[in-house]
Amino acid sequence: MNPQHEALKKFGYQINYALENYSNHGLSAAQFSNILIGGLGGSGIGGRIVKTIFMNEFPIPVEVIADYSLPAYVNEKTLIILGSYSGNTEETLAMFEEVKGKGSTVIVLTGGGKLAALAQEHNMKTYMIEQGFQPRMALGFSLTYLVQIFGELMGKEVKGELQSIAGLFDDCTPYFEDAEQVFHTIQSKSKSKFVILSDAQFEAVATRFAQQIQENAKHECFTHVVPEHNHNVIESYYGTLDTVFFFLNSNSNARVGSRFEFLNGLLEVENHKIVEMGVEEFTLTAVYQTIHRLDWISLLVADYKKVDSLNVPNIASLKEFLEKV
Repeated sequence: MNPQHEALKKFGYQINYALENYSNHGLSAAQFSNILIGGLGGSGIGGRIVKTIFMNEFPIPVEVIADYSLPAYVNEKTLIILGSYSGNTEETLAMFEEVKGKGSTVIVLTGGGKLAALAQEHNMKTYMIEQGFQPRMALGFSLTYLVQIFGELMGKEVKGELQSIAGLFDDCTPYFEDAEQVFHTIQSKSKSKFVILSDAQFEAVATRFAQQIQENAKHECFTHVVPEHNHNVIESYYGTLDTVFFFLNSNSNARVGSRFEFLNGLLEVENHKIVEMGVEEFTLTAVYQTIHRLDWISLLVADYKKVDSLNVPNIASLKEFLEKV
């Protein structure tokens, strides 16, 4: 039994957990001038995804920070959302210490640790995440909490759609089988570099996929966003590249769609492997389903390469080094 496979099969369970354990924060976007979401890795990617989900309707600026410090503009009109699955991420704890002197409103998402204790000490609104998962395999918890937090800030009902989404993962077999089909098309190129090209709506999902390929499969993976990609990176596409290209197009903009069409023709000239993972319509449901399919692909690549998708020795070594510095 592969523990990572078993964890991924609990995606629907994680969504339901966050639905059942959500409680209103009582805040409105109109109370704030901006929102800042702080978190790193598997604990921070949910913030990037929720930002893109609501990018065309959220009324105030949203920024995601993956660092030790906060921007100078943070003040009492800023809503800070800090996320750390372990509760002990040093960068997130550093942000917490800094925000205490800013007068900002703070919401915390965590599985425990120092962050949970500090949030309780300062009487901050906290959403608890069930422990026992790798942070990168616990996205269903944090993303679903964040979607509800943002929905409430906008006065938008999201619970019904999230309940329907959870039901889509009662049986993960269709997603696994779909991922298997995709993997079989790239199996002969599985040692090649992976490059993900996305549009703005799918930028965070592309980043998530790259993170999963990097951590689970120990494999090089990079992302680029169209149309910016077309003003620079495209000039490196001459000859045959040892690369598998994944296209993530939300079909939200026809001009961007035309750019993907051109890129497909450009890369096909040299018979590059192109995997199109776009959707017909960019919806909350499409985001969750795309994430889940891509997560399965990352595990299938890891299994084929016979690497340990559960453990991350280099990251562990880095943390040990930093503790000694």
